Amino acid sequence: MKNTIFFSLLALGLATAACAQKKEAYKADQKSVETSLKFLTTDELKGRMPGTPEMDLAAKYLEDIFVKNSIKPYFATYRDTLSNYDKPAYNIIGYLEGNDPKLKNEFVIIGAHYDHVGLGQAVNGDNIYNGANDNATGTVTVAEMVNYFGKAKSNKRSILFCFFSAEEQGLLGSYHLAAKLKQQGFDLYTVLNFEMTGAPLGSGTEQIAFITGYGRSNMADKLNEYAGKRIVGSNAFEMQYQLFRASDNYPFFVEFNIPSHTLSTTEMTVFPYYHQPDDEFEAMDTAHMTAFINQMIPVTEKVVNAPTKEIVLKK
Repeated sequence: MKNTIFFSLLALGLATAACAQKKEAYKADQKSVETSLKFLTTDELKGRMPGTPEMDLAAKYLEDIFVKNSIKPYFATYRDTLSNYDKPAYNIIGYLEGNDPKLKNEFVIIGAHYDHVGLGQAVNGDNIYNGANDNATGTVTVAEMVNYFGKAKSNKRSILFCFFSAEEQGLLGSYHLAAKLKQQGFDLYTVLNFEMTGAPLGSGTEQIAFITGYGRSNMADKLNEYAGKRIVGSNAFEMQYQLFRASDNYPFFVEFNIPSHTLSTTEMTVFPYYHQPDDEFEAMDTAHMTAFINQMIPVTEKVVNAPTKEIVLKK
């Protein structure tokens, strides 16, 4: 009887410990989101123009996030120097090897561009285009993914975390990297790119985000399946202006012919600050951002850990 009680208590203790560990899995909190967002949008960074000392500060901040989470450089350093820009500019690239002996040879790219347009024409005396929604918010979304996977190490496939530079100059950072990886024989499964996640889509829709190039693959369907509800859909503005071609997902589609999409939560027809000095931290809904990130983390994990390449292009 005593042995039975002992082993019952031991089993209960192990189960309790396992539950405690599960509860301790990283979850984005609003304070963390706001800390990174405030840094990236401060006036001291002068709008994060590639090739400037201020942009270098942003790059260093993102490198530090990799270091704190034990994310390794994929190349010799975290800095992937652009070959198609006339000043020193860098993608910031981190690598987390997968834990499955076979699937770790395949990669998922999780990315966002961290640059903006720098200084411009003054509006009400303000000439700093801080680029909070475009695209400090997407950058913070990826940074929080780094925080999660860096701690959980739950990824069966390998992940390349990419902070792209010179998106605003014509997707230069992603074009450079896509061509470079293609030349190296990189086995790329899919790309999840994040852009403008600081404002909610608004009422009238159950989805929390739209996907660019909705009809090109089954990614939206799979993300909704993984979420257990409809969180991603199409968007009329996106289709009208072909936003699929306008963000850093596109060069990887061109080079690899694989599902490569951008996710955004901002309804562009009503967001008033696109490429304006008023696109600042104070205009962002950080509670919404945090909720979006925490919904996307488990969905992204299921993308990375799918037993086969379930996300495919439509014929």
